[in-house]
Amino acid sequence: MKKVYSLVVLGVFILSVSLFAQTTKYGALTKDAWVFGFGATYPHLIATHPSVVPENFAYGGFLSIQKNFSEHVGMRFKGGYYYFRGQNYPKSIGLAKNTTIAGDFDLMYYFVPCEPISPFFTAGFGLGYFKVENAADAGINNENFLDYMFNLGFGAEWRIGEEWKLKTEITYSTYDNSKIDGKYNYGNGLLGGYFDTWMRFDLGLLYYFDKGEPSNYCQLYEGLNANIDYDRIEEIVRRYRTEPTVVDYGRIEELIKKHSGKAPVADKWVLIGVNFDFNKATLRPEAYPILNNAAEILLKNPDVRVEIQGHTDQIGSDKYNDQLSLKRAEAVKKFLVAKGVDASRLTTVGMGKRNLLFKEMDEQSRFYNRRIEFHVK
Repeated sequence: MKKVYSLVVLGVFILSVSLFAQTTKYGALTKDAWVFGFGATYPHLIATHPSVVPENFAYGGFLSIQKNFSEHVGMRFKGGYYYFRGQNYPKSIGLAKNTTIAGDFDLMYYFVPCEPISPFFTAGFGLGYFKVENAADAGINNENFLDYMFNLGFGAEWRIGEEWKLKTEITYSTYDNSKIDGKYNYGNGLLGGYFDTWMRFDLGLLYYFDKGEPSNYCQLYEGLNANIDYDRIEEIVRRYRTEPTVVDYGRIEELIKKHSGKAPVADKWVLIGVNFDFNKATLRPEAYPILNNAAEILLKNPDVRVEIQGHTDQIGSDKYNDQLSLKRAEAVKKFLVAKGVDASRLTTVGMGKRNLLFKEMDEQSRFYNRRIEFHVK
């Protein structure tokens, strides 16, 4: 019953966190991140000998180093110190006291990485080095043991800053022995058998000391829900045109279709409004409706193949700008593919700073030079 109760608690915990996370707006997301963690732990005996009753007094702490390979998948090594005790019966024997130093190697999976509260699942193995004082069985008392264990856990990361997160986690661990309570041959492991089990409740902080490459994973599926600066779009359109114009529209999509609707039949298709911040290859929010419209046009014209050309401003070396402009073109390709455009129809090239729209060095001119163009093949 104890094992069933523990698993039910874990399920309710992760379900409640997931439902709450779905209702909140996400923050910035990265991939290839390195994370350092630390905090406090409450360890608790679960499946033990009937003559040993877990006490409430327990404490511990952990340190961890974690590598996130993608938005969903990570790997972690966690080390911890734990102290907990159980009451022997008869009480005349006194308290069995367990001191453990454990190291865990776990794989992690984030269910909803785009949310500020991101629940995750962990599974892995660990090694525990422990000693039980005042053990009821003489063969265990004050002896040192090293055994492996299987870990299964659920938790959540709570965003509290750009680099910092709060971590809450529950881990269910089954040892390959029945000694941690000071008694032999009793237990009920996760997979059955005479194996002692214990739970760890972690509360700590995570520091993303190497945030890696910014991710557009969440933005790709937001579509027109992004915060769009319509005035800036209109300013960009006017800047690109060679003669004065008055833009009259109620919605930004009408503006985009008015100026880009016949683009695929032309040799050169300038995506008005798809510009980048200095030294960045991350799509800006105002680019989403333009790229959504471009994806619709490409999907309606399946025979059209496009070369996506990325451009930079005048600052920096040719080599660096070529690489940066290629990253910008790849970001656009990734967006279009996510919208259903066949990747085989899209090629990318970095033009660097070779084809400037404006030669002036003011900030506004350089911003418009950092652009995307489609060249129809």
